[in-house]
Amino acid sequence: MPIYANTVPVMERHRFDSAALDRYLSRHLDGYRGGLEVSQFDSGHSNPTFFLAADMSDGRRHDFVLRKKPPGKLVASAHQVDREFRVIAALARTDVPVAPARLLCTDEAVIGQMFYLMDAVPGRVLVDASMPGQSRAERAAIFDSMNDVLARLHKVDPAKVGLADYGRSGQYIARQVARWSRQYAELKTEDIPAMDKLSAWLPEHIPSDDPTTIVHGDYRLGNLIVHPTEPRVVAVLDWELSTLGHPLCDIAYNCLGYHLPEPPHGFAKADFARLGLPTEEEYVAAYCRRTGRASIAHWNYYLAFSLFRLAAIAQGVYRRGLQGNSSNPESIKMSRSARERAELAWSLVS
Repeated sequence: MPIYANTVPVMERHRFDSAALDRYLSRHLDGYRGGLEVSQFDSGHSNPTFFLAADMSDGRRHDFVLRKKPPGKLVASAHQVDREFRVIAALARTDVPVAPARLLCTDEAVIGQMFYLMDAVPGRVLVDASMPGQSRAERAAIFDSMNDVLARLHKVDPAKVGLADYGRSGQYIARQVARWSRQYAELKTEDIPAMDKLSAWLPEHIPSDDPTTIVHGDYRLGNLIVHPTEPRVVAVLDWELSTLGHPLCDIAYNCLGYHLPEPPHGFAKADFARLGLPTEEEYVAAYCRRTGRASIAHWNYYLAFSLFRLAAIAQGVYRRGLQGNSSNPESIKMSRSARERAELAWSLVS
């Protein structure tokens, strides 16, 4: 039996008309024969994600994943599931592992929100970097595979896969700081002085190095599917924040776990030698070797920028939790997370 992440019955606030979805799939999904079953993945804060099983024309049950926009009033630039669909469809032609994209439905009348469908990829989602049950060698190999896949993504030529217009070229950091400062202000629920300081300081100290690649935007262990039995990444998930941007922001974000103390996402207090995990210096050096860099200047800037962005995102999740339309019941706790991320970011550059 295939291994997938945990699912639960569809949450009340995210229920939709499964009969309408069944009718839509019967018209638009090649080989679809009905018998639709729907459950919901129990993780994630942004775009609700569902596990589907259905009969197909080959006489077998097939597994799919549906991602849709959340209900309620949304920030205009957020939850663009059509962009997620576009990027995974494009990257399917590269050596970056992604789930095969099946279809995109932009008609919100079908189930209430725009959605897309992709094949379910069997494997493990190992959110906790300590990876209980894995050996030292397996943990090291999984981290190395995570590093390798990110380097592969950053080496993809956007124009060659039809993504030349997937974002703007250059000045990514300036635009991102402006975007997240604006979004934080829009969704603000209390004063966080460190966010105000970062909003002023970050645009004045942007490094001059300004390459453009495809960036994932939320690249971390918990957004990867690891092979069911082997220590290697078989699919990258959650492309909501992907765009054309600065690759060093992606690798810095990927390294935030080295600076965050609380598991599962943070592992700053971990015993790296005992667990078999690389140090931050070793991990960054491996990325540099794979991408042809001698080193990364202004490393703390990229870390601070990534934490600032993460704090703004956490604030948005918290605000949606207050409104009752977040996909994760833990979202109401995100106010503290936003403050802690902002204060850590400011400590790295002040």
